[in-house]
Amino acid sequence: MIKFLDLHKVNVRFEAEFQEAFKRFLDSGHYILGNELTTFETNFANYCGTNFCVGTANGLDALVLIFKAYMELGKLQPNDEVLVPANTYIASILSIIQAGLKPVLVEPSKDTFNINPTEIKKHINPQTKAVLVVHLYGQLADMDVINKLAVEHDLLIIEDAAQAHGAVALNGKKAGNLGHAAAFSFYPSKNLGCLGDGGAATTNDKSLADIIKSLRNYGSSTKYVNDRIGINSRLDELQAAFLNIKLNSLDDDNEKRQENAKRYSSEVDNEKIRLPYYKGSKNHVFHAFVVRVEDRNAFITYLDTNGIGWLIHYPIPPHHQKALPMFNDLSFQITEEIHQTVVSIPMSPVMTDDEVTTVINVLNRY
Repeated sequence: MIKFLDLHKVNVRFEAEFQEAFKRFLDSGHYILGNELTTFETNFANYCGTNFCVGTANGLDALVLIFKAYMELGKLQPNDEVLVPANTYIASILSIIQAGLKPVLVEPSKDTFNINPTEIKKHINPQTKAVLVVHLYGQLADMDVINKLAVEHDLLIIEDAAQAHGAVALNGKKAGNLGHAAAFSFYPSKNLGCLGDGGAATTNDKSLADIIKSLRNYGSSTKYVNDRIGINSRLDELQAAFLNIKLNSLDDDNEKRQENAKRYSSEVDNEKIRLPYYKGSKNHVFHAFVVRVEDRNAFITYLDTNGIGWLIHYPIPPHHQKALPMFNDLSFQITEEIHQTVVSIPMSPVMTDDEVTTVINVLNRY
């Protein structure tokens, strides 16, 4: 059996360093908002090429806090419209709603699964104030075009980079430094994952970073002095310590993912399987390798029979979710087609060449 993702194998590589970090953490006696977090925030900001990074409890909170901070700055007002891809994971949409803003769903490109700039342009109106760009499955959206639209229409661009740690654009900039602000998740399965929940916001805007720091800690910048209504959403010291260790291997891990993706792309030859769009650049870090098939039930049954792990990202589109009744009567043809046909096959930096070969052979026999 080839697992879809073997998280133990991913993390056991760092076991000795994790144990050292835990002892350092335990001995410090400082378990919240300490040196480990400050070090990670500095390291991750440097890695992304941004001036600031603020650790949060998870990726959803990072997005919500970015939006709420912009509201504190007066750059967003309640019920302002935020464009967001219709085929994203529901967390992207929840962040907009939880911040008191109005999500507007936009169709993606059939090829990249990312938000379509042409469709963005169609939806811009006087109420549109921001675009939440999701780098889905680890592939960067068309940021050059999107940022031009932002300048033309005075829009904020926020990246949902939860799946795109380390993805590099053609201009050399990384995910997290391609808009006005960005949110990351460090959920264990991510390219940079901790051993629990975790997230962060990155930006080059000091005012924004300062407010996010305050909002994540009850709206306080000085202990017991609360300047605004905040929440408790802090990346804890232990997870920050683990992330500091794993950050050193992120680029190597992404390269291994890309090598696996290149093998899949060149060696899978089956007209029943549609491979993802990939030009071989570093703009895709393959959080997931997502194929499309017409008869998904038959395909996943075949994978099960042949011992190949799989996952569906995602089986139900957001506008069909019971939690979002305001969208239930809408139709998004491309989004629905994607959600009905996608299957993610094994992809991780710890897959062996033989495992990749086995997956390829099984897919070619389908």
